[in-house]
This record gives sequence, structure tokens and C-alpha cells, in this order.
Amino acid sequence: MTHQDSRIPRSRRWVLSRALMVGGAVTAAAVPSVFALQSASAATTVDMELVLVAAMVDPQKSGTGTTLNAAASVKAVEQALDAKNFLAASYVDGHYGSSTIAAYAAWQRSLGYSGLDANGIPGPTSLTKLGTDTGVFSVTRQVSIGSNSDSYGGRRVNTRTRNMLAAADAKLSWSLALTQGSYTTGNPSSAGTHDGGGVVDVSVSGMTATQRWQTVKALRDVGFAAWLRTPEQGFSYHIHANAIGDTDMVDVARAQVHDYFYGKNGLASHAADNTPSAYRGSFTWWEQYKRS
Repeated sequence: MTHQDSRIPRSRRWVLSRALMVGGAVTAAAVPSVFALQSASAATTVDMELVLVAAMVDPQKSGTGTTLNAAASVKAVEQALDAKNFLAASYVDGHYGSSTIAAYAAWQRSLGYSGLDANGIPGPTSLTKLGTDTGVFSVTRQVSIGSNSDSYGGRRVNTRTRNMLAAADAKLSWSLALTQGSYTTGNPSSAGTHDGGGVVDVSVSGMTATQRWQTVKALRDVGFAAWLRTPEQGFSYHIHANAIGDTDMVDVARAQVHDYFYGKNGLASHAADNTPSAYRGSFTWWEQYKRS
């Protein structure tokens, strides 16, 4: 948001808005938030799906570029955070970077949330309340992960992840079996990626090489960032999969989604994705897949 130069002639709209501000005893310090509210009317809609994708892809970027067509939705969220004094106006730019993550986490904590519920990634309740309280936006395409104590094959996952796994399984003539679910803290071999929601490891025991890649493709098709881990990478064979757009996902797992978006392997090396081109598929997420 820019500040207008006092030497520039004022429009009738500006004069009227200024009069309202003075009449309401708005202080100079509050002007940025007021203008943010005026610049994004209550008719603005925020696409929660796109905001979540941006929140996973943007923070790892070297600059302040935006992701897909999420910029307008992200900017509206940032305007509302500015109006609540959680985010400086200089960061209202449509890029869901580390400053926006921190600001949204502060907003979540102000609502009494903690832990994964205050991770800086919008949930449907906090996002709707932010829009309603400020009058900046309403929310469309809400994303809900459901219960965080659901299960798939005896491994803990949330409901959204369970449904995604079931959809991927239905694409295959063999069954998916998990070696590790979500919300499993204290596993050093996973570097913390499974500490939150949306992340699973899939067994490839008994599969041929082709079946392994077909399983990766099935998981990607329904909205997972999925890779085959190999002994050459320092792992026993298995598939690591992150449910894109999961609101309970921890930061290290979200960084893997960033890697996936840019065709990388989601490991510390950030090397190229080892998946053969025939099995890579297109970047998508669960809700978008269901509409296809």
C-alpha cells in the first residue's frame, strides 16, 4: 500500500473518506488499516484453496513472487491482518511469505489457538472470522481436514488425508499400506515432516518397479506431493507423500511442497525430482481433483 503525496489533487471520493475518518476520530496511526479496509470491499472473496497453496509454496521463494493466481486472495488476507495490526502494510503484496505466516500465527494465537492450530496456515474458522471481523472479505472454497484422529490401515491420519489415500488406492489394482502416518512426533528419520498432518509413508513391498511409479502417479493425481525414496538417496524403498493444502502440515513438510511445485525432490539436496516423466502428472490438490 502506498501513501499519497499531499501535493497531488484529491478526488471527491478521497475527500469524503477523509471526512468520515475525521468524524470517527481516526488517528494518523490507524490510517493504513482504514485504507486497507476501503481498498478491499466486503464483496471481495478469498479462495481458501489458493491461499493454502500459496502458504506452502511462497515462503521458500528467494523473492516475493506470487503463486498461480492466488495473489488477489492472499492480498485480501494480508489487508485484513494489517487492519488487525498483525502485519505491516509494506507486506500487503499478495506473497504469502514468512512475515504473513508470522502475522497469521499471531492472529490465531489471539483467538486462543496454540500448537498446530497456530501454525500460520489459515483454517476455515480463523479465516472466516478474520474476514468477518474486518469486513475485508468472505471465504469461498473452504478446506477442512476433518478429524485429526482418523486412520488409514491402522495408521493415524486426518479425514482429508484418509479420503485422499482411498481415492489413490481406487486407481490401483493393489492396496496401499502405510508404514508411517501423520502426527507422529519423535521420529528422527523423518526430519519432523510427519509431526503434523497430511504426511504419510507408503510401503512398496512386493511391488515391481513399474508399480512403484504407478503408485506415485496415483498419489499425485489426487493431490499429494509424492516421491519414491530410494537407497541411492539414503532410504529403504518407500513413497513419501504430503497432502497439498493440509492446514495441519508443519513447516518442514510445507517446504517439501514448495520443492514439489518446482520439480525438485523434497530433500535437503533440493535435487531434481527422480520421477520418470510418464509418472509425474500435474500439480493439483484434493479439492481441485474432485472437481475435475
